[in-house]
Amino acid sequence: MEFAALFAISLLIGALVLLVAIAVGKPKGGTIQKIEQKEDTAVEEDGDKAPPSKKQKQQQRLRKEKTQQHTFTHPLLASSLKSHSGNITCLDFSSNGKYLASCADDRTVRIWSTKDFLERDHRCLRANVDLDHATLVRFSPDSRAFITWLANAETIRVFKMSKKEDGSFSFKAAPEDFPVKHKAVVINIGIAETGKFIMTASTDTTILIWDLKGEVLATINTNQMTNSYAAISPCGRFVASCGFTPDVKVWEVCFGKSGEFKEVARAFDLKGHSAGVHSFAFSNDSRRMVTVSKDGTWKLWDTDVEYKKQQDPYLLRTAQCQVSEGSRIALSPDARVAAVSSGCSVAMFSTATGAAEEEFQSVHSEEITDLKFDINNRFLVCSGDRAIRVFHNTPGYRAAIQDMQVMLKKASNEAMRQRLEQQIQEAQSALDSVYSTSKN
Repeated sequence: MEFAALFAISLLIGALVLLVAIAVGKPKGGTIQKIEQKEDTAVEEDGDKAPPSKKQKQQQRLRKEKTQQHTFTHPLLASSLKSHSGNITCLDFSSNGKYLASCADDRTVRIWSTKDFLERDHRCLRANVDLDHATLVRFSPDSRAFITWLANAETIRVFKMSKKEDGSFSFKAAPEDFPVKHKAVVINIGIAETGKFIMTASTDTTILIWDLKGEVLATINTNQMTNSYAAISPCGRFVASCGFTPDVKVWEVCFGKSGEFKEVARAFDLKGHSAGVHSFAFSNDSRRMVTVSKDGTWKLWDTDVEYKKQQDPYLLRTAQCQVSEGSRIALSPDARVAAVSSGCSVAMFSTATGAAEEEFQSVHSEEITDLKFDINNRFLVCSGDRAIRVFHNTPGYRAAIQDMQVMLKKASNEAMRQRLEQQIQEAQSALDSVYSTSKN
C-alpha cells in the first residue's frame, strides 16, 4: 500500500516536472524562432532590394561622364563647341564659309554657324540620323545639302537643308540611300565642287566615283595594299589617295563638254617619303599639297604642273614632326600654314620655313579624328572626343603680314602700295585683337 502511494507520488512529481520543462522551453523556442524569422526577413529585404531603374543608371552614367569630361585651355583657344553626347568623328566647312558640320556616334549631325565661334554661346542645329549614326559628313557645293556615311547601313544618305522663316534650317533625308557597294570600312567621302560626282574610299584600296543619283561611274584600284586616306581636290578635278606605300597617287576625273562622264585618268604621283603616308591635304586653289608620313616628316608640294606633258610635282619643303598611327594633316586655304595631329595633340607649322609655330598638347581625351582650316584662314578646328576645339590661326596672320611687307617693298605704284598698307594694318589689328583677348 505504501509502495503504491509512493509510486503514485513519483508519477505526479514527474508529470509536474515535465509540464514545467515544456512550459519553460516553449517560450524560449518561440523567441528564437521569432528572432530567426526577423533575421530571415531582414536578409530577404536586403537581398530583394530593387535594382536601379534604367533612368537611374543613365543618370549615374551621365554624372560619371560629366565628372570625367576632358578640359582644355590655351591662350589661342577661341572656343570649344559642345553639344554632341558622343564622340565626334568628322568635320566639314561649307564652301560659303558660313557653316561647320560635325557628326558623332550619338546619331546626330550638328550644323554650327562660324560667325558664332567667338561668341560666348554656341548654338547649333541638329539633324537626326534615324536607326544609325554617321561617321563622315560633307556639304554639297551650294551649301544646301550634305551627305553622310552610315556606320551600320554602310552607305551614303543625303540630307537636304531647307531654310525656315526664322533663318534656321530643317533637314530631310532623301527617300532612298545609295546602294551598298563597298566591302571594307569606308575612310572618306566627298562631293566635287563642280557638283558632277561623289567619291567614296575604303581601306581595301577601292575608290568609287558616283553620280549624284547613286550610280557608280568608275572604280579605282589604288594598288597601295591598304588605303589610309582619300579626298577630292577643292577644284573638283582630282581624286587622290595614300596608304601603305610611300607615295600619294592622284587621278583626274574627266567629263565631256556637255557634262557626260568620260574616264578616270592617272594624273601624277607625289614621291619622296620613305614610309607609308598617313594623310594629305590641298590648298584652296589645288596648286599646293601637303603630306604627312610614318617616316616622321611632312612635305609641301607644288602641284600646279602640266602633268599631261609628263611634268612632275615639285617638292618645296620637308620638315620633321611628331606622328602617330592615324595622324592627320591640314593646309590653310592660302597654303601658308600646315597643321599636323599626333595622338591627342596638334602642331602648326610655317610652310615658308618648316618651323613649328604653335603646339597644343592634350587637346582631346582621345585621338584626334579630324583637322580642318576654315576657308577664311582665321581658324583651325579639330575633333577627338565630344568637343570641337577652335583655335586662332595666329601663324597664318603672321605669315600674311610678312608676305605683304615683302610685296610692299616691291610695289611699283602708289595705289598698290596703299592697298598693301591697308591690308597689313587690318591683319596686324586682327592679330593684336587675338593676343589681347588671350591675355584677358
